[in-house]
Amino acid sequence: MIARRYFVSGMVQGVGFRYFAQRSAAKHQIRGFIRNLDDGRVEAFVEGSERAVLAFKEDIAAGPPFSNVEMLEEIVEEPTGEFGAFMIER
Repeated sequence: MIARRYFVSGMVQGVGFRYFAQRSAAKHQIRGFIRNLDDGRVEAFVEGSERAVLAFKEDIAAGPPFSNVEMLEEIVEEPTGEFGAFMIER
């Protein structure tokens, strides 16, 4: 299992981005969370197999319709194992 933290910039709030990411996480069996940040970015912390995390990253790099991902920052993290699912934090 691997873990990554992503910071996504661009038109990513108010366009269904978090729900899109939640569907992608379910499809790829990813655990973790996603939330909007006050500065307009979206932050996601994910854990899963290397293949699943890469597929999730590709999905969020493209984003849902009406979004415009300008930048995707990736930070390598240590898996915590604390997440039983993928949740949207408010």
